[in-house]
Amino acid sequence: MNEPLHLKFLTPEAVRVALARDARLLVPFGTCEQHGPHLPLGCDTIIVERLVDELSRELRILRAPTIEYGVNAATRRAFPGNATVRRKTLHRWANELVASWEQSGVQEFVILTAHGHDPHQEALSTVRPRWARVSTVDIFALDFTGELEDPDGPVHGGELDTSLLLYVAPELVDMAEARDFPAPDRLRSRYRRTGSGVVPKRSPGSLGHPSLASAAKGERLYKMIYQRIATRVLGAAVA
Repeated sequence: MNEPLHLKFLTPEAVRVALARDARLLVPFGTCEQHGPHLPLGCDTIIVERLVDELSRELRILRAPTIEYGVNAATRRAFPGNATVRRKTLHRWANELVASWEQSGVQEFVILTAHGHDPHQEALSTVRPRWARVSTVDIFALDFTGELEDPDGPVHGGELDTSLLLYVAPELVDMAEARDFPAPDRLRSRYRRTGSGVVPKRSPGSLGHPSLASAAKGERLYKMIYQRIATRVLGAAVA
């Protein structure tokens, strides 16, 4: 089986040869952020890394080392281990990395993340190379209607990402610790993707209904996400 085309394991000459064949680069951005007592701090990172590794392996597209930190959603209390950067820091970091890789011959960047917080998205979606193309994809922004029992509920340690991690890395999920925290109706839109809300103090660090999650659901969701990105973003043939 082919291995992902991971920059950190390749020589400059191997990268040159790969870019001559396909001048795109997959760039995964994660977070180090609480997602409730049942999930690890690297939940977003683990999901997007698995996706990028598989896309790189199957489509033979180069993938960059993962950027492990992002702009976290605000919380009313501290959670041990959380680490965040400011929007302008992430924006500057992403721009400087892209500028370096652009000089190496990358003609198109595909930034992938699994974190819908508005400042995080703004930092990545406004990256501007000198001449290369760039696309930013939040995998949680897809329409999951019909795939989730609560498709309009909050996404932060809830049904969606808990299901995905139960499929991708089940050994890291402790469902005995999962605690539902449904947002009040008047706040559901605000907390839909933690885009503009603050994680409430009485929340366990997650929002939504992780109790609805399952590995089987996670497998269906993962395959849907993979297929959408492979075909609609990367132009792979429909399987």
